[in-house]
Amino acid sequence: MTKRNVVLVTAATGNLGPHAVRQLLDAGASVRALVLKDDPNVGRLPKGVEIHIGNLGDPDSLDPALDGADGVFLMWPFFTLNVNTAPAVVQKIAARPRRVALVSSVGVHIGLEPIDNNCHAYIEHLLERTSVSWTFLRTTGFHANALGFAGQIRDGGVVRFPYGAATRTSVDESDVAAVGVKALLEDGHGGRKYLVSGPEEVAQREQVRILGEVLARPLFWEDVEHQAARDAMVAAGWPPSYADGALDYFAMLTKKPEVGSKVVEEVTGRPARTFRQWAMEHANAFR
Repeated sequence: MTKRNVVLVTAATGNLGPHAVRQLLDAGASVRALVLKDDPNVGRLPKGVEIHIGNLGDPDSLDPALDGADGVFLMWPFFTLNVNTAPAVVQKIAARPRRVALVSSVGVHIGLEPIDNNCHAYIEHLLERTSVSWTFLRTTGFHANALGFAGQIRDGGVVRFPYGAATRTSVDESDVAAVGVKALLEDGHGGRKYLVSGPEEVAQREQVRILGEVLARPLFWEDVEHQAARDAMVAAGWPPSYADGALDYFAMLTKKPEVGSKVVEEVTGRPARTFRQWAMEHANAFR
């Protein structure tokens, strides 16, 4: 009898985590989900997953979840947790599982995010210094980022946000999960730095137009001036450096579209999913 792979998924109840959990289960893995105590989104996880209460901010809390694990689908919640404990977390991971798939960022891929920014590039740097077989999933924006428009769409149909002309190659969260699952369960992905994108270039205001077509109602875009947008983002809890980086990146994408790849198709054997496909599946969130 072949031993089942045991995989731990961190940040398991967000937009991406449940896809990773479900696909790992479907592939025959034994799956553990790291969740916070009293996590209100634990209901997003499918049946069959083993729940472990823990926190990347408390490295010792990971010990039970890592015991006997073969792989880790690693996502770090940068907006809610700094990276002070990252060296200890990576050390614990490297001492046990054979493989790690890290959800990273396009910003690292194109050289905009330095190691000393204490974000994705820093976690990559820590993993590169270990003997674990790592795979980096350097993603473009998620289709699910459009959920940030849902309140405005429900309340009146006018989306006010900066840089509507910013053209992205956003990717479906389920596709990111699929590439990560392959990296954790199959040979040949160790040491790879994958740029994981969607199949098309779509401006932010075009995403809103597509949502309008799916909802069968007119939706409109209004650009918000850069400084006003920054002030609102910081007031909403964004670290100032993150807000500046995001807005500067959006401004850059109004002049040149975001980079893209065919990694999803090359790794999974099927095309990456379009924004319209995602919008049709999530239409109720905007009604």
